[in-house]
Amino acid sequence: QVQLQGSGPGLVKPSQTLSLTCTVSGQSITTMHYAWSWIRQPPGQGLEWMGVIGYDDSTYYSPSLKSRTSISRDTSKNQFSLQLRSVTPEDTAAYYCVRVGNYGAGPYVIDYWGQGTQVTVSS
Repeated sequence: QVQLQGSGPGLVKPSQTLSLTCTVSGQSITTMHYAWSWIRQPPGQGLEWMGVIGYDDSTYYSPSLKSRTSISRDTSKNQFSLQLRSVTPEDTAAYYCVRVGNYGAGPYVIDYWGQGTQVTVSS
């Protein structure tokens, strides 16, 4: 059974960097044809895809967030991480780490979700 566990601070000050980590169990993050992604949901709004890191360490980002976002991984810990720079109160959201199946071939399938980490940006 694959499990994703997100972690990180719940409060970040404006202009700082938001850093979250997702620990994956039940599967190696280097398993072929899978990728690992971050999705967020601001209060009262829909889901927003932020970016993805593939089994091959490839990365792709939402064009609207690309200039502020980095996704990386630590294969020794089976973790992947999100950094969002220069945050504002508009970045307040629940942040989810997810698994993406059929990566590289499609159609992509999001089939496992972490529990979500609520992050508030406020001074």
